[in-house]
Amino acid sequence: MSETEAEEPIEARLRRGLGLRSIVLVGLMGAGKSTVGRRLASRLGLLFKDADNEIEAAAGLTIPDIFTIYGEPSFRDGEERVIARLLKAGPLVLATGGGAFLREATRERVRERGVSVWLKADLDVLMRRVRKRGNRPLLQTEDPEATMRALMEVRHPVYAEADVVVLSRDVSHDRVVDEVMEALVAYLDPPPALAAQ
Repeated sequence: MSETEAEEPIEARLRRGLGLRSIVLVGLMGAGKSTVGRRLASRLGLLFKDADNEIEAAAGLTIPDIFTIYGEPSFRDGEERVIARLLKAGPLVLATGGGAFLREATRERVRERGVSVWLKADLDVLMRRVRKRGNRPLLQTEDPEATMRALMEVRHPVYAEADVVVLSRDVSHDRVVDEVMEALVAYLDPPPALAAQ
């Protein structure tokens, strides 16, 4: 890295490294994708989109209602279409629903048009956060914690395919945003010694 690049603000380096690609946040419900995504987009001067909000707007229904009326498979089909449309509009910061990255077609689109960031959080952190909001269709079970544990077991190996992993924990959102930016710059613009390996 040249002296000029070292002096360049991280936001500028990240925007240059992204080019036309989007930043796609993946992870379980409660990982902080929307909150971190909004702040990240603001720092980078990019548009922020929450896939769940976009799905609700396209369907004219809430996600719990889509699940109830049409079922999860239909919801996942719509989610895949909405994410494909949003990625074509990049560069932007996109927060995806917890199950979106499980679809191979969606992962492929993200690889083509974006850089994926897994916001990884421990079970206790996730449960503390999701208990604050009752609008999680997958957690409307007798034992939400057991359900979350089962989701982690199935989804973590798939989330691990993300380009970058950042730990989401109980620190300020701005600190997590800083860590996401640093991880992305390291991924997009590795030091020459690493790039040569």
